[in-house]
Amino acid sequence: MNSKKNLFFPFFITLALSFSVCFVVSIAHASQNKIIAGSKTVRAKAKASNSKSTKPNIVIVITDDQGYGDLGCTGNSVIKTPHTDKLANESLWLTDYHVAPTCSPTRAALMSGHWTNRTGVWHTIMGRSMLRENEGTLGQFFKENGYETGMFGKWHMGDNYPYRPEDRGFTEVYRHGGGGVGQTPDVWDNAYFDGGYFHNGKIVQAKGFCTDVFFEYGNKFIRESVKQKKPFLAYISTNAPHGPFHCPQKYLDMYKGQSGRIASFFGMITNIDDNVGKTRKLLKELGVEDNTIFIFTTDNGTASGRQIFNAGMRGQKGSEYDGGHRVPFFMHWPNGGMNKLKKIDTLCHAVDVAPTLLDLTGGKKPKGYKFDGVSIRKVLEADGDVNWPDRMLITDSQRVKDPIKWRKSSVMSQGWRLVNQKELYNIDKDPGQTKDIAGQHPDKVTKMQAFYDQWWAELEPTFAETTELHVGHKKHLVVSLTSHDWIGGPTPWNQGHNRSKYPLKKGRSAKHEGHWALKVLKAGIYQIEVMRWPAESGKAINEELVAGADVPGESKAFRAQVGQSIGAKSATLRLNGKNVQTKPVSKGAKKVVFEAKLTKGKHELAPFFSVPEGELGCYYAVITTK
Repeated sequence: MNSKKNLFFPFFITLALSFSVCFVVSIAHASQNKIIAGSKTVRAKAKASNSKSTKPNIVIVITDDQGYGDLGCTGNSVIKTPHTDKLANESLWLTDYHVAPTCSPTRAALMSGHWTNRTGVWHTIMGRSMLRENEGTLGQFFKENGYETGMFGKWHMGDNYPYRPEDRGFTEVYRHGGGGVGQTPDVWDNAYFDGGYFHNGKIVQAKGFCTDVFFEYGNKFIRESVKQKKPFLAYISTNAPHGPFHCPQKYLDMYKGQSGRIASFFGMITNIDDNVGKTRKLLKELGVEDNTIFIFTTDNGTASGRQIFNAGMRGQKGSEYDGGHRVPFFMHWPNGGMNKLKKIDTLCHAVDVAPTLLDLTGGKKPKGYKFDGVSIRKVLEADGDVNWPDRMLITDSQRVKDPIKWRKSSVMSQGWRLVNQKELYNIDKDPGQTKDIAGQHPDKVTKMQAFYDQWWAELEPTFAETTELHVGHKKHLVVSLTSHDWIGGPTPWNQGHNRSKYPLKKGRSAKHEGHWALKVLKAGIYQIEVMRWPAESGKAINEELVAGADVPGESKAFRAQVGQSIGAKSATLRLNGKNVQTKPVSKGAKKVVFEAKLTKGKHELAPFFSVPEGELGCYYAVITTK
């Protein structure tokens, strides 16, 4: 990471992975495509929009942990989402659109057009959330097709070179670190208000609520692109309504009578909704609304709204049942004829987004790049039934170090779900997945099992391809590491964990089981600084931190808890499973500095402090090329 030696920020490395893995594969089968509401054929208009001088702009808004039922337009009578509801009723609406059951895997599929396990992203932490460097991204695809590309908010696919959005085709980047504001790779002591964020790799301070700030910078990017008369891709990705549950007081007040958690969760969604309205208004004022593809979607099933409304589905975030991975997807594009309500129930997935957008805009994919998803343009433009082949899609929720076959899995085809290898549901007749009818359809079960087996066999060899943190790059001489990306063992992924000495437990002898996976690009001597607190905190290794200020909402901000002293006596540099150096922790020391000769290639780095409970992994480290 490019940062000065004395500025170690815990936000630089997010492997965080909520490991859910969704996959798509198409197979031949004749199947009906039911289009619930019709609209006129738009091929001619779409082709006209593809000329070089009239490339359509693209705005993608994706929210975090908001489910299919967390909108008024899907039937929720409590939540207030008038702007998103209006968008939905002026758009193509994919009613059977699926993602991964957790965030990083969904984002990897959306960005690359590849199955999440293929990309190396099947978790949200533990070194399993970084998008492999050989993967393409929407930023890359559209930059190469002449677009200005901007990314705002949540990335969650890597915080160090070569995994950051600025390394993956996005020329304007304004984001938090890790998978959310206040997570370990984020700016230290960040909360949802008045935070510090990464603007094109540099830390800048902001005023206001995080969602408002991300949309503000996204809209600024849109204005500048229009001013320069350049087509643009604006990827606005919120960390809300993911916990911790904070939002401006006026939105909390809209949900009086609800529990504190629901008031905060729904309040964050209503705040997003207001920003959706502001962005659509801006596009209209700038005169580019008609030639802008505007997409609204989310990254997984609801995390908190199920108790209020779940659109009749079973499961929520993390679940292999539809409630975990069926999410809203609205696409509005007047010049493409997509400005009236048109509901399409064709089964599709996040991996279809990239090839579809390239098809709609006349863009070209990189030479030799093969999508796992397919363009669904033919379905979007049809006036009625279309001869569309049935497909099987696979989604699963792993959340483990290495994938386990059939773990929390769903094999999907049009109208059917095979869950956890043995349960079969007819979604058309039983959308709540309450009646397992596997015994009545053994042939279908066998066929879907065989499909999964084939898919697994293809992907399994790739699982061992760990995404390492690059060390020794001539343009990235300083690399900052955080516990968010420890592989193996309990992983402290947010700053609350760091403050509480997680995973230490009273009365239990501790051994540090995690490590950072490194890829050393150039052999040489490297300086390795290890810390209990990040360098920018200015605090000593054994110092106790006072609780910081809290912010509005149901949750307690990570910073609003005492940072416990660890009582470290020494620090040990463990490299490739061997303890190679040990140094004492002197009184008032803020860091312990080692030097190590590293050969070119793969290494496992696992420094730890010796504390009364045993070993505690160093939450933060900085590696500098000598």
